[in-house]
This record gives sequence, structure tokens and C-alpha cells, in this order.
Amino acid sequence: MLLVVGRIGRAHGVRGDVFVEPFTDEPDQRFAPDSVLVTDDGQTLTVEFTKWHSSKFIVHFVGINDRTAVEALRNKSLQVDVDPSVLPDDPDEFYDHQLIGLRVLDQQSVQVGVVTDVLHLPSQDLLSVTSNSGTELLIPFVAEIVPTVNVAQGFVTITPPNGLLDEALADEVRGE
Repeated sequence: MLLVVGRIGRAHGVRGDVFVEPFTDEPDQRFAPDSVLVTDDGQTLTVEFTKWHSSKFIVHFVGINDRTAVEALRNKSLQVDVDPSVLPDDPDEFYDHQLIGLRVLDQQSVQVGVVTDVLHLPSQDLLSVTSNSGTELLIPFVAEIVPTVNVAQGFVTITPPNGLLDEALADEVRGE
């Protein structure tokens, strides 16, 4: 399974280094030397080295040794092939692809919907849930509201505070 782990930005210098915006909490692992990445158009790139410069992530790919060559890669997504069954080391962390598709159950184990996306915002992550009737629900992905994530059995349990889902679910009842 291909997982998007970053996007190539502008060149840094004239020797083929490039800024990369990482979309992973594990850039040192995903962009380790000799890691093979695939661009969104199918080009294979091998990481030669990485470094941090002024809080920006810089990557140098094997065989890309000048500014012109690396500029041709600008704005391409970088993907890595991952085993979908492998979980992060921390038991409270999950990869986005493992959450998407999980059933969302309330405290009484009634299905509310299905996780369709994970939104990474500056203040917190949100689960985008498509309710049973097709309404989008945004659920803060914090332990108090999503106390159970069971990837193996395919569900998350939510305990939303009063009012979080009331308006969206009321729209469903009214047929809006």
C-alpha cells in the first residue's frame, strides 16, 4: 500500500538539495538514507541524505545533483510502500490509512458512520466521519472523545460531549 509521506518543494542551493514538506510524524524513518520513494507520477527516488535547516526539512536524492533536475520534481507527492498491518511503536498512534474506513460507534455500540479522512490541523487532529445518512461529522481525535480505536476489529468508539453531534444528527432526522 502506498502512503503519502511528503511533498517536494523548492530547490535549496545548486547541488540538487530540495525542501520537502513531510506529511509524517516519522520523517527520519521514512526519509532515511537508501529509502525508496515513489512520486505521484510513478518516478522512483532514493534518498541519499537528509538534514534540517532553519526548521525546514531538506532531502537529497541519489543521482539528482543540480538545481534544474530537482526543480523538475517540485510539487510532486512522495509516497512509500508500507505494510498496512504495521502499527507505529506508540500504541496511541495510528497511521491515517489505518483509520480511514473504520466504523464509528457511539457509547451504546450503535454505528454513527465511517471515518473517511483524518484532518491534521494546527491545534488538533479531526476525524472526518460520513454519517449513516451522508452528513459529514468532524470529531476531535482526542482520547476523551475517541477513547477506543480498534484497528483489528475495524471500529472506533466515540463519547462526544453534549452538543457536538446534536446539530448534525438533527439535520439527519429532518432530512437535510
